[in-house]
Amino acid sequence: MKRRFVSVVIPVYNERQHVTDAIRAVEAAVAEAPSFQAELVVVDDGSSDGSAEAAASAATLPVRLVRQPNRGRFAARQAGLEAAEGDYVLFVDSRVALFSRALRFLAERLDEDPDAVWNAHCVIATNGNPYGHFWNVVTELAFSSYFSDPRTTSFDAESFDHFPKGTTCFFAPRETLHQAFAAFQTYYGDSRYSNDDTVILRWIAERGEIHISPEFACVYRPRASLVPFLRHAYHRGIVFLDGHGHRESRFFPAVVMFYPASIVVALLSLRRPLSAPVALGVVSALAAILASGNRSRRETASFVALAPIYGLAHGVGMWRGAAMAAAERARQLASQLGQ
Repeated sequence: MKRRFVSVVIPVYNERQHVTDAIRAVEAAVAEAPSFQAELVVVDDGSSDGSAEAAASAATLPVRLVRQPNRGRFAARQAGLEAAEGDYVLFVDSRVALFSRALRFLAERLDEDPDAVWNAHCVIATNGNPYGHFWNVVTELAFSSYFSDPRTTSFDAESFDHFPKGTTCFFAPRETLHQAFAAFQTYYGDSRYSNDDTVILRWIAERGEIHISPEFACVYRPRASLVPFLRHAYHRGIVFLDGHGHRESRFFPAVVMFYPASIVVALLSLRRPLSAPVALGVVSALAAILASGNRSRRETASFVALAPIYGLAHGVGMWRGAAMAAAERARQLASQLGQ
């Protein structure tokens, strides 16, 4: 089995309590895959809680610490990619714990195809928490064609939106990632709000297959209280527009329909205030229908209870994204006219 050099890039922003677990999980996976030589590249994106120091003290692998002011996950990953020296790069978020057998599985597959790109099968940690249950249901519903039969398979540009994906835990040749990051485009002037996952991975899928397997897997720890959940939902609304406000996305019709539909609901609520709780009730009823099936009562109840709250925060985020996209477009036009 050929020995390969991988740079594990971990962006971190105020995640002291999670980043040490992420590093220990990576090191356990490296220990089970002796054909991998590994380095850690930890990018501190302006943390104020000592995340960088915690990461450095937890590591036993060679580690390089890159510091930058808070510029968002895309910029942090880009900085980590620039600092990486490995032939391959594994992006791992600070809330992710890699399965111990994951790299051993990859090592075997890379002998067959050394240029393969792999996205991790992500298991959401629920631990009886309603927010974890909510995200688990959302993920399984959005990508039901895969989660109904988890398997070692691959997807391309045509099937892209039917499979779970994300640079939450993602492995690719370093040169492939350099090309994808160089081609990156966003609606926004501030990359802190850009959808780095979807845009980068779609670019790669347009040029070749992305593989996925339950054998290359990780555990993701979601936000576990209301305020972080709402902030995350709001941010996801912003990045959702950036990632799926394009015709090639199967979610593009939903993006287009959202804006007029939300205007109608808002105007109706202003004219008839009682219609607002009715609308929230409709959302909960639809959530109950979607979550029906082979799920626990706790999982279904969490999804039904949180769906209206998430939908509201996500919708506000989408409107914020539309405003930022319009402002950036106006800035570009003004710049062109001034030339």
